[in-house]
Amino acid sequence: MDFQNKNITKSENEINMMSPLTWAYVGDSVYEQYIRTYLANKTNLNSHKLHIEAIKYVKASAQAEIVKMLSESVLTDDEKEIVRRGRNTENHHLPKHATAEDYMYSTAFEALIGYLYLTKNEERLEIILDECVKFVEKKRK
Repeated sequence: MDFQNKNITKSENEINMMSPLTWAYVGDSVYEQYIRTYLANKTNLNSHKLHIEAIKYVKASAQAEIVKMLSESVLTDDEKEIVRRGRNTENHHLPKHATAEDYMYSTAFEALIGYLYLTKNEERLEIILDECVKFVEKKRK
């Protein structure tokens, strides 16, 4: 993501001081863009069907499952701490189609993605996003 270097001007220390909900806000869009691009390249679906397919990857319950899997096998201790902070952040919003637990874990997942993106840790971000796609693809079969 070439615009990443231009747009992100905060230091890692400043990013560490941000609310995990800010990380999640950014992570939500980064993950959504990654999945949309992945599906556009992988399929020949029309935009409505792409949207329906993308939901399988980005809904709260899927993200909750993904972050739990990542915590067991892929994440470093520092990344697990980011997930913990994201999960424990108080959020007064609950979506219609998710349990409170799924929403907490999906926020944790998005916080991790946002944190890695904001700190320009592109290598880890790519590894984790690839693992996410593999997990969802495997689960669907």
